[in-house]
Amino acid sequence: MDAAPTFPADSPLAAEVLASPNHGERVGILVPDMLILHYTGMPSAEEAVAWLRSPEKAVSSHYVVHEDGRIVQLVPEARRAWHAGTSSWAGATDINSLSIGIEIVNPGHDFGYPPFPARQIEAVTALAKDIVTRLAIGPDRVLAHSDVAPLRKQDPGEKFPWEILHRAGIGHLADEEPITDGRYFMRGESGQPIEAMQAMLGFYGYKVPITGTFCETTEAVVRAFQRHFRRQRVDGVADVSTLATLYALCTSR
Repeated sequence: MDAAPTFPADSPLAAEVLASPNHGERVGILVPDMLILHYTGMPSAEEAVAWLRSPEKAVSSHYVVHEDGRIVQLVPEARRAWHAGTSSWAGATDINSLSIGIEIVNPGHDFGYPPFPARQIEAVTALAKDIVTRLAIGPDRVLAHSDVAPLRKQDPGEKFPWEILHRAGIGHLADEEPITDGRYFMRGESGQPIEAMQAMLGFYGYKVPITGTFCETTEAVVRAFQRHFRRQRVDGVADVSTLATLYALCTSR
């Protein structure tokens, strides 16, 4: 498929360049300062790569990491790939302009959501390390697609081993607080503690209304937070473990 002119790979770890035409100029920024991780969410890698290179689909990412660890680059890092869609982080809404996108081959929640193979995670870790080092991307700017689009996305999901990347110096994590009995907050409740929780989520970067009411958006943001940072249970309920983990993250940046 000759979707677009080829180009030199930006990362020495890329085994192949399969150019996608789906990109444009970055808006208001020359060097991206975010790294967004996705899963492909399709039954096969072949379908996913074809989708990301199809002009009709108008979707792309900078890199794809296959299950066997093979890394393919689709879009030059200098260009704005179309991977994040409608999204927000720390008040910014053009996440595509601000970020590099990595698609990790995995069928996702709609197709069984298998574990990520060790060789694939090794490759993702190496590629992410290369990118954040070259572009000086801070740990708290390495995020999941679900972090920046919590109402729409779940990827790369709760099975993604963020702790492996963190041990390699990539991304921001805090130890997950154990799940215990105790007070929790859920959809429909309201009060000052919920407002404080929303403020902490907003301080960390999530787009959440600070109203004191545990609304649908708040539930989606709590679930996204859990998928990345408190993966023991992903239910959108703000239990003691979730709140303590959030507090630990906010105070360790």
